[in-house]
Amino acid sequence: MMAGPGPIVADLRAESDDLDALVAPLPPQRWAEPTPAPGWTIAHQIGHLLWTDRVALTAVTDEAGFADVLTQAAADPAGFVDAGAEELAARPPGELLDDWRMTRGRLHDALLTVADGRKLPWFGPPMSAASMATARLMETWAHGLDVADALGISRPATNRLRSIAHLGVRTRDYAFFVNNLTPPAEPFRVELRGPDGDTWSWGPADAAQRVTGSAEDFCFLVTQRRALATLDIAAEGEDAQRWLTIAQAFAGPPAAGDERAPAREESRGPSTRQRAMSARQRAKRAAAHQPGSGR
Repeated sequence: MMAGPGPIVADLRAESDDLDALVAPLPPQRWAEPTPAPGWTIAHQIGHLLWTDRVALTAVTDEAGFADVLTQAAADPAGFVDAGAEELAARPPGELLDDWRMTRGRLHDALLTVADGRKLPWFGPPMSAASMATARLMETWAHGLDVADALGISRPATNRLRSIAHLGVRTRDYAFFVNNLTPPAEPFRVELRGPDGDTWSWGPADAAQRVTGSAEDFCFLVTQRRALATLDIAAEGEDAQRWLTIAQAFAGPPAAGDERAPAREESRGPSTRQRAMSARQRAKRAAAHQPGSGR
């Protein structure tokens, strides 16, 4: 995968523009239509992206200001993300869309100016500009899928999925940690079929634990937008099979039981398993494997 942020920021711009094109023609009343995320309308989806892009921009341009955001988050860790989306969703759709356009454009430009080697503060470990762009690409694609589903629109797969799939592979250990499981010691082989028929691969070719299938379906899985049973994804090996049942490329608690799709990043209430594990223990075990870190 590319080291600098330029190509990923270009993909992020394109993904954002594609979602913009879906919502821009909608009359105001359609922004109030429900999406697959429980309790969230189309306006909530765009409001959430605006809120997170705004916070990411603060992390890039004002680290002291971002420290204030962390303080606010600590005061309401279970609800501060939803609260931001709720507040922004109440704005007139045209105003909300204009603000998202301006904010995301500023974020994209700012990411391109980040000095080599600089790590940006975030809710988990600090991350590079490329990691930040990848995380924003993943979330924009996932929430865009929620909007498309609400509108009954099928979106074509693009090669932008490769960075999302990469993030899904890199967060394997994180998925095990947040589910109170010990990550496997050995690497996995992941071979995915891209939209153009190319094979995207990670890990040693002779690995015993293997995952194969559609790249788009793998991205559906790691963003928890589709159920595993409906996807063209297969695993060989017990650990690889277990991973497919818990995979997630975003920060936040695991889904409860078989509730696999869709989820809102960092905003779900605690599951039974999560409540059984102290917040301090979870943070200690998962911090080094937070999605978006170490790219």
